[in-house]
Parts: sequence; structure tokens; C-alpha cells
Amino acid sequence: MKRFFLGCALLLASSLLWAQSGGELRFCLSAEPKTLNPLLVQDNQSETVSYLTGGVLVRVNRITQKAQPELATDWKLMDGGKRIRFKVRSGARFSDGTPFSSADVAYTMQQLMDPALHSAVGDAFRSGQGRIATRIISPTEIEIIFPAPVANLVNLFDTVPILSATSPLKEMAALGPFYIAEHKPGSYILLKRNTYYWKKDASGHQLPYLDAVRLEIEQNREIEALRFRRGEIHLINIVSPAVYDKFSTQDRSLVRDAGPSADTEQLWFNQMASAPLPAYKLAWFTSTNFRRAVSEAINREDLARIVFRGYARPAIGVISPANKFWFNDKLKPHPYDTASALRRLQQEGFHLDNGVLRDKGGNAVEFSIITNAGNTARENMATMIQQDLKKIGIKVSVATLDFPTIIERITQKFNYEACLLGGVNGDLDPNSQMNIWLSSAENHQWNPSQKTPATAWEAEIDTLMRAQASSGDEHKRKQYWDRVQEIAWEQEPFIYLVNKDALVAVASTVKNAQPTALRPQTFWNVEELEIK
Repeated sequence: MKRFFLGCALLLASSLLWAQSGGELRFCLSAEPKTLNPLLVQDNQSETVSYLTGGVLVRVNRITQKAQPELATDWKLMDGGKRIRFKVRSGARFSDGTPFSSADVAYTMQQLMDPALHSAVGDAFRSGQGRIATRIISPTEIEIIFPAPVANLVNLFDTVPILSATSPLKEMAALGPFYIAEHKPGSYILLKRNTYYWKKDASGHQLPYLDAVRLEIEQNREIEALRFRRGEIHLINIVSPAVYDKFSTQDRSLVRDAGPSADTEQLWFNQMASAPLPAYKLAWFTSTNFRRAVSEAINREDLARIVFRGYARPAIGVISPANKFWFNDKLKPHPYDTASALRRLQQEGFHLDNGVLRDKGGNAVEFSIITNAGNTARENMATMIQQDLKKIGIKVSVATLDFPTIIERITQKFNYEACLLGGVNGDLDPNSQMNIWLSSAENHQWNPSQKTPATAWEAEIDTLMRAQASSGDEHKRKQYWDRVQEIAWEQEPFIYLVNKDALVAVASTVKNAQPTALRPQTFWNVEELEIK
């Protein structure tokens, strides 16, 4: 009898220990999410909520960068990327207990591709004229047919949370590890554990381990850092080099450098023929040799060492080495070489006159760089570029503007000469950059919305980008994209400066964290995280 009670006691103790292994994970969002509808996500904050609550057919592993099964257990591409057939899990349920089936996948795709929804997530699937179709083969099998091949089709489903076709909660019914339990706008969002979540760990224990995730709305990065040191929050997805060094001095175990991020920092010149610029300045900015000379006169090693305290490296081009498959590793950073810069300028008729660089018309070379006020790193980079270019006789003035004013200038009025901003690259696939590299694109920043390509090299990029977008052969797409990277390196419409390291902070109480350079850096495997 004693053995029986002892066994029961041990079993009960073990169960209680397991039940207590969850806890509440807390971290900050820098702003209120603009939407809680997972199909309308565009901002980082909404993307975070969607990632934590949404169940997807496939998930791109942030370490291997490969697609892995989630709600889909298997898939098959057909017709060169025009059709995809998914086999989905049986027995899965939404957070309110509503059963999941292939009918929910069909419903989600219909909602996603509705033109009236204006979904940025859905735009990635638009491959040609005509509507997509779905064919439900069985409750666990569905086929999705597109009017034309879609590049990177499998990985695109990483961004599509599946909605319920029948739940009364509509898009608030979650298939992911958590669901939205409370929301106080401007203050916090509380996510609670989805007890119907389908995933289990290797020992058969149901995931997630956590009981809840609390997302605090906090715009001030200094307060966020202070709250982390007080133990009030557990994660900071991106920390500045200064905060990283400060935390390192206090406790090295709190911070981690996940290597080069996928983000970019770049300078570009306004090349719009209709821009309110003097003709001689437009001639400078549209000259490849001028842009290459400016690039060679910038000491990127110093930018990385001084502005980012060594937690950055000179950028090579369009994408960073963090993008393992698509990065063109044949390219190297542009050298810092003022002598070469001056030779290039001389080829274009520029000459030094008592330390002042003048063009062949005698005009002194000077221009202004605009960047966003309050971004200390960009302000400091602009100042250092100003000092570097002075060495080859170029006078640079720096203007820091609020972000809305910058956006107005570079997208509407075009009354600027040069701009220094950054790019956030959450999607690894080159298709995500169609809206930048096509000459007709609105975000073709140096000369947007061209009716026909202004240069032969832009025409070549147009051809290459369309070719990679319509090919179902990954290796051919890689060849096309490698060539785009080469042209961008040669022509430098964007002068890429540095690739920052992905610096994160993770409390010692958080277990199983595997920080990565790709978003979401600290919680991409949230279902496996524990608070101890």
C-alpha cells in the first residue's frame, strides 16, 4: 500500500512540475499593431502578433532557411509552379475547438486573394491575369491553382495564417501556439496558450511550454532596455551596439550576436529627370563613374567600427550574407580607395581646384544628404560620409528630417539630392524585391515609376527580374538573381554601406532560445521557449 501511495505521489509531483514549467513570456512592441487581421499585416508589430497566433501550412526554419511541414504534412508542386497540392493534418483544431480541414485553406485563399481586401500578403501570390482556384480533394487534401507560375511558392505560405471558415470568432480563432486573450490598445496585448495546438515535442508533451505571452507597447528604447535589466521583460529583438556593450559589461550571458542581419543601410542619389535639380547635378547623379567614385571614397570599415562599435561589416550589395542561398558570394565589398575615386572622376571631366572638386563646366561639386532625425546611427554615418567626401573635394551638407517629411520628398515631391536610409529584408526570396528593382516600380527609389527603362542596365535588370519570377527552376532563378546583384554592384544606384549584426538580448530565465539573424530573431521557435 505504501508503495502504491508513494508511486502516486511521485507521479503527481512529476505532473505538477511539468504543469509549472510554462510561465509568461514578456517583451515589447515599439508601437500599437495597425491590424489584428492576419491577412492585412504590413507593419512589424502586426507581423509579431500574427507569427505568435497564426497557424501556417509551412514554416521557414529561421536557422536552416528551409521550408518545413506545419499544418501541411506534405506538398507537391505541379505545372511548373502553377499548381500546388497540400496534404493537411487531420485532428487539428482552432483555439475555440473548431475542427481544421482543407476547407479552411480554401476559404483563407479566397479571402486573401479578394481584390477588395488589398492584402499585401496576397500580392505576393499574384502571378498573372485571372483568379486563383481551389479544389478540395478531401478534408485532408487540397489543390490551389494559379493563373501563372508563382516563384518561391512553397515558402510564401509561411506568411499566410489559416483562417477558420466556420468559427464564430472568424479571424480571431487561432491555429498557432497562442491566441489573443486581452487587448488594451496602447498598453498591452495578452496572448494565452492554445490548448488545442497540434504540435508536440520529441517526448510527446504538448506545446507550447509557455502559458502566456504578454506584449507591452513601449516606444522608448531606453525604457525598454531598463525594463529588461529590471527583469520586467525577457527579450529584446533588436538592441543597439551601445546597449549591447552595456549589457555585456554587466552580464555577458544576457546578449548574443547572431551575425550579419538581412537588413541594409544605403545611400542613393536622385536620378529623376523631372526632379527640381540643376541639369549639371542630374548629370553627376546619373553618371556611373560619379556614383562609383563616391562609393570608393567612403570608408565602410570606419562606419562599421565607429558607428556600430564593430558590430557591423562593410556591405557588398543588394542582400547580406545572412541570406545563405541567394547571396552572390563572388562579389566583394567595394574598396576604400580615394586615388581610384579621383581617377574615375577625372574620366568624367572633374578636376581639383585648390582642394575643391569641380565638374567640366566649372561647377563646384556639393550636394545634401537627407536622413531621418532621431536615428543616431544614420546621423553619424552621414557626418562621417561628409568628412570622407571632403577628402576628394566634395562638399556635403546633412539635413535630418522627420520620417513623414522624408517619405514625402522621396516619393511625391522628389525635391532632394541624396538620401541615406535602410532596408528591412524579412523575405529571403528575390521575388520580394520586385517592387524595388523593376524600373516601373514605385519603390525603384533613385528613379521610380519609369514608363520605359532609362538605362540599358535597368532594362537588363527588368528582364532578369521577370525571368526569375516566372521560373520554377530554383537554380536558374539563382543565376538570374546573381546577375542582378552583379549589375547593382557595378552600377551602384544604391551605395550599400554596412550590414549590421543582429544583436539581441535574452534573459537567463528563458530556456531553449536560439537567436538568429532573421526575423523574428529571438522568438521564432516560441512554442519551445520556457521560463525557468
